[in-house]
Amino acid sequence: MCADLDLTTPPLDVAPPGPSLRGRLAALDLRVFEFAAGARWPGAERILPRLSRAANHGVLWFAVGGALAATGSPRARRAAVRGVASLALASATINTLGKRSVRRPRPVLDPVPLVRRLKRQPFTTSFPSGHAASAAAFATGVALESRGWGAAVAPVAFSVAASRVYTGAHFPGDVLAGAALGVGAAFAVRGLVPTRDQMPSPGRPLVDDVPALPDGEGLVLVVNTGAGTPEKVRALKGALPRAEFVECTGGELETALEKAAPRARALGISGGDGSVNTAARVALKHGLPLAVLPGGTLNHFAYDLGIEDVGDLVRAVVGGDAVAVDVGRFTSSKGSGIFLNTFSLGAYPELVRERERWSGRIGGRLADVVAAVHVLRRDHPLEAELMGRKRPLWLLFAGNCTYRRMGLTAGRRADLADGLLDVRTVNGGRLPGVRLLAAALSGPLSRSPFHAATRLTRLRVGGIAPGTPLAFDGEVGECGPELTVDKQHEALRVYRPLALL
Repeated sequence: MCADLDLTTPPLDVAPPGPSLRGRLAALDLRVFEFAAGARWPGAERILPRLSRAANHGVLWFAVGGALAATGSPRARRAAVRGVASLALASATINTLGKRSVRRPRPVLDPVPLVRRLKRQPFTTSFPSGHAASAAAFATGVALESRGWGAAVAPVAFSVAASRVYTGAHFPGDVLAGAALGVGAAFAVRGLVPTRDQMPSPGRPLVDDVPALPDGEGLVLVVNTGAGTPEKVRALKGALPRAEFVECTGGELETALEKAAPRARALGISGGDGSVNTAARVALKHGLPLAVLPGGTLNHFAYDLGIEDVGDLVRAVVGGDAVAVDVGRFTSSKGSGIFLNTFSLGAYPELVRERERWSGRIGGRLADVVAAVHVLRRDHPLEAELMGRKRPLWLLFAGNCTYRRMGLTAGRRADLADGLLDVRTVNGGRLPGVRLLAAALSGPLSRSPFHAATRLTRLRVGGIAPGTPLAFDGEVGECGPELTVDKQHEALRVYRPLALL
């Protein structure tokens, strides 16, 4: 009898399946955590736990933001606001989505020396790290607005993130994920509110007929002492020791500029937009380049040029870097003038006049509110003949060059020599406040029942009522019955740094 044949296949030696990618990452995360727990970092035991506690609820970053804002630099203030806004978005995302989507337990504290542990252990889930997200968001937001301040804040942000592993509050992976989310939040904020350097560089074309002034030799700079920025003037004196500085009050400004012009190779002005307007008139009359140090309440012209602080102006003056810019002009039977920023009829001039009336009694900020209430309560739009047709207008605005807006930011000029007037009107009718707000929120060339906008090289307005106020660069005057607004193309040379830091 034949033996039964065993036809079954012998078992193969099959290795058990290895850990998943998620498991390998978790194991690596644990090994790095244990390594950090066992490492001794000089001085870290005193600094990092305190730094970690200081960052609770963003307190550390609010304090840093306040310190940046207190410097008085517009770039630093913008960096502080952007950093805080990025932090707020990152924190909201962490608390609404991050902590609820991955419920990872906190690390076991056995490997962490007692001296390093936080006095109050966090009770939320571990993934991702909210402290790391806030630190990365704030530092990235600051850096997107100012590379210099970003470099100063980055080591503090890195230390806060590292402290979360060092104290045993988080695994390294939690910190990396939180930091990535924070960086993403900062870029998301930039998508909504672009930084200034995302706009095209204003002030073209560059000119080569403006003198370089080493140590400021040949620059006569007139300081409007009412502008209230003596620290900037002191810094400029130190940076340009050969420049001549003349101090005067606002009422003496034009006289001081006229006296300074004959002995100057370049005429300088420290003040706001109204002071710059006066200096520009004198510079045009004498054929001089203009140097602007922003120092007033409104500094739109300087900021659109890219001059925000002393360093910007010093680099331009010493290097002889300058641009040609357009100058707006208006002419009526009551007089004529120039504007570097805006010209308007209607509600805004009345607002400026009311604000001046009330500011001496109740202060500037409250005067703005009172003036707005008074102007908007009046039901008498301006009657004028515009483009051959008589119409009621709440506001007629003419900008010196085209104002553009990116995201939620206010309008800004990307080219100060485009040869155009940015003309906008707010049509008359009921609810002037609603109409003015709709115009402010509309795009530069939008058309609506409330608002119309176009670009012109010359504007003529007729049928204007006697005594109608006009405003130009924040100053107020009186308009005649006929008005012409036009441009002097590339008429003024202005110092401007080539590279903005």
